[in-house]
Amino acid sequence: MGIAVVVGGGCSGVFATRELLRSGWQVVLIDPGARPGRGLAYGTADPWHLLNSPVATMSADPDRPEEFLDWCRTRAPQTGPGDFVPRTWYGDYLTDTLLAADRGAPGRLTVQRGRVARIFETGGTADGRLTVLLTDDVVINADRVVLALGHPAPGVPARLDAGLTGSPVYLGDPWRPGALTTLPEGEVLLIGTGLTAVDVALTLSRTGRHHALTAVSRHGLLPQPHRRPGIPSAPVDPAVLAALPTGSPAALLRALRELAVRTGDWRAVMDALRPRWDAMWQGLSEPDQHRFLRHLARYWEVHRHRMAPPIADTIEGLLAHGTLTVTAAELCGLAADEDGGVRAVLRERHGGAVSTRRFAAVVNCTGPGRLVESDPLVRSLIADGMARPGPHRLGLDTDASGAVLRRDGSTSRALWTLGPTRRGRLWESTAAPEIRAQARALALAFGSVRVEIPECVDS
Repeated sequence: MGIAVVVGGGCSGVFATRELLRSGWQVVLIDPGARPGRGLAYGTADPWHLLNSPVATMSADPDRPEEFLDWCRTRAPQTGPGDFVPRTWYGDYLTDTLLAADRGAPGRLTVQRGRVARIFETGGTADGRLTVLLTDDVVINADRVVLALGHPAPGVPARLDAGLTGSPVYLGDPWRPGALTTLPEGEVLLIGTGLTAVDVALTLSRTGRHHALTAVSRHGLLPQPHRRPGIPSAPVDPAVLAALPTGSPAALLRALRELAVRTGDWRAVMDALRPRWDAMWQGLSEPDQHRFLRHLARYWEVHRHRMAPPIADTIEGLLAHGTLTVTAAELCGLAADEDGGVRAVLRERHGGAVSTRRFAAVVNCTGPGRLVESDPLVRSLIADGMARPGPHRLGLDTDASGAVLRRDGSTSRALWTLGPTRRGRLWESTAAPEIRAQARALALAFGSVRVEIPECVDS
């Protein structure tokens, strides 16, 4: 078999590496972290941050859905399939998964610590080998490269004054290790009300230094809670799901509301539809997809990406005690004030009243930004014509198997991707069940290729 370079050592990278090793490939896993498998979501989590999905859904092995549950029971024998465990546990599990894959493929896994600066096409043809250049000038020749980049960095708020960039009172990336501990004491503004804001609120509320937190977003919606463990879900007739209207976001929304009322369990409806979301998304015209993103995506997100019940209880307590306030408003301006804090101009969603408020600090909790704008490697691939943005610039354009499409629309047989990078072409592409299925499909697509193993050299 040839050599496959996997760029990124988070969840997507571990899943891809595991499947490729099982298929007989020699793999070079490139990651800047000291402990591959952690990634952004699991490498910087605090002990009180829980997984946003129950244990039963998080296995790395498509053939053994109970694997992660069994792993958890080695730490806590009472763990149930519907439980929500610390996020740090999943980072440990991914590390163990990678170690097990290495033991099962002696001598075929190399972990290279570093960052990829550029990827070049070599070999004389567009489908020849690729050359991977790291920022420390290490060069790796590869037959296949898999971009397992995970979620992109947060975007910059549109109304942010340039004077705040780099200021200690503005935190652009709350997942930077130790970043939240450096914020000045006082009231903090959280830009965003999604799962990132929930995590930040949990951490800041424990410090004792921030008596008030205000989370603001256009809709002012927090994620909904998951069903509590032990409560059964309502049955949803597959025939009813198959008959749902497609091609119109408005018609689909009406049908989903009616179905949720009939079943009495909107969570069961959302979960039953999960395998169908991609087909529904792809069945929409481009204008309808744009309308969905503009008007409905936030409502979908708060029902699909939910809080673990214990986390929801904690957030409810913070709201009840006034520690956390959620506001539906547009952020119209954000600038440093003369007293060393931040001045925010907010326009309320309901009524349109405009107010100016002062905060000790601001945290960008808007969540992942747009990959094609924030990731330097992706930008270079697009500039070189080796890739092009996918629909709505949410990720990269790919074929149905994850092969990256070039600027001219042709399919690369050497450059592939999986996970959040495929968002836009797919809709459900950010969670463990979908990513492990993509990793399996990717390995199967690679399996028919037989090439010589190139070398890794230092330049």
